[in-house]
Amino acid sequence: MMNRTALPSETLGRSVPGRFRGPFVRWPRVADAVLAIAVLLATVFLEDGPGDAVAVRSITDVPLPALLLFAVAAAALYWRRRRPIAVLGVAMVAWALTLGSGYSDLGGFAIIALYSTGRYAADGWRGRVGVVVAVVVVIVDGRLDPVPWGEIGFGALVMFGAWYVGRRLRLRAERAAQLRQEQAAEARRIVAEERTHIARELHDVVAHRVSMMTVQAGAARMVAADDPQAAVEAMAAVEEAGRQALDELRHLLGVLRPEAERDGLGPQPGLADLPRLVEQVREAGLDVSITDGIRAPLPARVELSAYRIVQEALTNVLKHSGPRTHTEVHLRGDKGGITVEVLDNGRGAAVQSMPGASRGKAAGHGIVGMRERALLLGGSLEAGAGPDGGFRVAAHLPTGEEPA
Repeated sequence: MMNRTALPSETLGRSVPGRFRGPFVRWPRVADAVLAIAVLLATVFLEDGPGDAVAVRSITDVPLPALLLFAVAAAALYWRRRRPIAVLGVAMVAWALTLGSGYSDLGGFAIIALYSTGRYAADGWRGRVGVVVAVVVVIVDGRLDPVPWGEIGFGALVMFGAWYVGRRLRLRAERAAQLRQEQAAEARRIVAEERTHIARELHDVVAHRVSMMTVQAGAARMVAADDPQAAVEAMAAVEEAGRQALDELRHLLGVLRPEAERDGLGPQPGLADLPRLVEQVREAGLDVSITDGIRAPLPARVELSAYRIVQEALTNVLKHSGPRTHTEVHLRGDKGGITVEVLDNGRGAAVQSMPGASRGKAAGHGIVGMRERALLLGGSLEAGAGPDGGFRVAAHLPTGEEPA
């Protein structure tokens, strides 16, 4: 009936655990400042010792021009997200100026600058030129030292790898953002298409009959005092037009919801019909438990929407997680509304709780339809990975002040 894909335009429930966000994501400016200071301190106070060991040196052992170049390169790293190409240029120039001096220790700055260029700069010739310049500086630095060609090649590979890793992460983020935009646009298109369809069909099929009823009722009122028989005939015409409009409206709703359960001329289902619905899905093999904490009478429209949301969610569990999946249905009343929650322990656990996560190839209309039902009542609906795995659908439906 539907694809259990949460719409990207909606925020998932607060009970869904979020993805880990490190300091470079949560506090980017502070993290970049700390990174620049750490690299500067490591460059100033650490040097290569005998036998590839790392030795600590005094700041007085570093010439003032080299210290200034280190400081400029470190300060530039603070802007690595906003001006990655400029930061790479500063790092390369500073490194090149220290070649042959014995203090050409700016390789760490170059690696970070190359990663930042690949991660935050758009594809273009300048980024690739920066990689070539870095490789050339590595070769020149290695031949001036001198070091074996194997180490030079490894250093060049590290420079290229830093840029390439950053570029791959950027391309993946761009694809994810584009996918979220496409899914949001598709969700908006589905909603607009369904609303336009309903409005057009209601106008074409029902409006004509309702107009006839209005005209006939007006005529009956005009002649009621002078010609009661004509008034009776006019009201009979109103009744007949009303019956025809009602039949056509039922047929229209059946066309718009071809997969919906057809209840004929019977009353619309409500919360009292949920036990029967639960028994039906149990017969299909689903392990369902229901907790009904609602005692006060509810408006008919709220009961119908709650029933349909539970029906859609249980059908969804059967479709995507299969029989023998444990599912819990919770109904709770609160101030001014009710909460309907359907939680299963099925394969929904594999769904990422990020926007745009999808189990199928394309978003279906099921969650769109459930969310529309909630929004039409002034409520809200959340759908996504459950707090302990599985899938969770939670709707809040205001009851207002109208009687049931």
